[in-house]
Amino acid sequence: MGIIKDTFKAKADQVSAEIKELLKVHGNKVIGEVQLSQIYQGMRGMTGLVTETSLLDAQEGIRFRGYSIPELREKLAKAPGGSEPLPEGLFHLMLVGKLPKDEEVNYLTSVWQRRSHVPNHVFATIEALPVSAHPMTQFVIAVMALQTESQFAKKYAAGMNKKDYWEAVFDDSMDLIARLPRVAAYIYRRKYKNGEHIQPNGLLDWAGNYAHMMGYEDESFKELMRLYMTIHADHEGGNVSAHTTHLVGSALSDPYLSYASGMNGLAGPLHGLANQEVIKWIFEMQAELNTDAPTKDQIADYVKKTLSEGKVVPGYGHAVLRKTDPRFEAQMAFGKKHMPDDPLVKTVWNIYETVPPILQSIGKIKNPWPNVDAHSGALLVHYGMVEYEYYTVLFAVSRALGVLASLCWDRALGLALERPKSVTTDLVKTWLDGKDNIWGE
Repeated sequence: MGIIKDTFKAKADQVSAEIKELLKVHGNKVIGEVQLSQIYQGMRGMTGLVTETSLLDAQEGIRFRGYSIPELREKLAKAPGGSEPLPEGLFHLMLVGKLPKDEEVNYLTSVWQRRSHVPNHVFATIEALPVSAHPMTQFVIAVMALQTESQFAKKYAAGMNKKDYWEAVFDDSMDLIARLPRVAAYIYRRKYKNGEHIQPNGLLDWAGNYAHMMGYEDESFKELMRLYMTIHADHEGGNVSAHTTHLVGSALSDPYLSYASGMNGLAGPLHGLANQEVIKWIFEMQAELNTDAPTKDQIADYVKKTLSEGKVVPGYGHAVLRKTDPRFEAQMAFGKKHMPDDPLVKTVWNIYETVPPILQSIGKIKNPWPNVDAHSGALLVHYGMVEYEYYTVLFAVSRALGVLASLCWDRALGLALERPKSVTTDLVKTWLDGKDNIWGE
């Protein structure tokens, strides 16, 4: 079936057997307690999903199969002459649970190169949209147009056996990941570069080729794309894009439909769109202060003004993390290496020193530290990518690695249709009065 597919299947069979035994012995074990506030306030902290690919710890940050971001930057394979990890290596790690050898990463690169052809009707679908459409709108519609290529949809319609679901999902996922850079770069060139498109370079790695097709040939920008695609790939299963992909996939929607639904969630201001909000906020601050290098005192005053207007400081705070996001720190390290004197990057660092103490003084902020979005835009602007509306598309291409690896696991483990129980506020009131038991105990 293919080296990676065979390895994944063997690992999935092993884990599936372990889960069956866990459920047999411990299936009735109660895990945690649900508070009424959690039900009304976004189910924060409620354990209700299993995601094999990554785990988010409030203090340590994200770990991919047990490896931290600094460890991945050190241990994963690099492009020739490069120092940042290849996203192919992270995908292999998420999929099969062990660090890949260099030859395994190179093999995956070659697989994605072979699978990267995008049908003409997808480009025609994009061209049917107004150029003014948001890049994420164009991107999701293009993914939906690609759904005509779904092997899962075709095989399911023909009467596929349940035990073969995982294989069709695997093939769709590999095809979709391979094609996304071509689609995303086409949208970038269409919207911002007068439709002057650049053909793929079949000798480049996945992220390097994406940079090339967007029109960025600087080797350090390709390195940035490799880092960006790696650190944005996954953030366990409860975030909107990952959870939505899992939820829609649980209905046996194919990977194209599932991924498109997740990316509609990523496009929300409280999720992936936040990265464009950060750079927009900094640009507005620079314009109001009439300087591209505001002092820390000027930044502090502007932050207080933002908060006094009932707004948030974009890029700060996280639903789970209680420390500086390791993804922010990875990007800071990249900036210190490649652009230590860039005014915008230095402004991001000054904001980092200024904002947390102000948020801490408010007293109600559990996490005053920066998240991944607080830094990424400044690095991109340094290389000339000032089109911040497009940043969420970069995020979407990266996030495909995590959510589609997870979708392969969902089908390999035969996870069920997701269908939580909901209640009405009237029933909650009845329960609080002691007249009914909404928990069914």
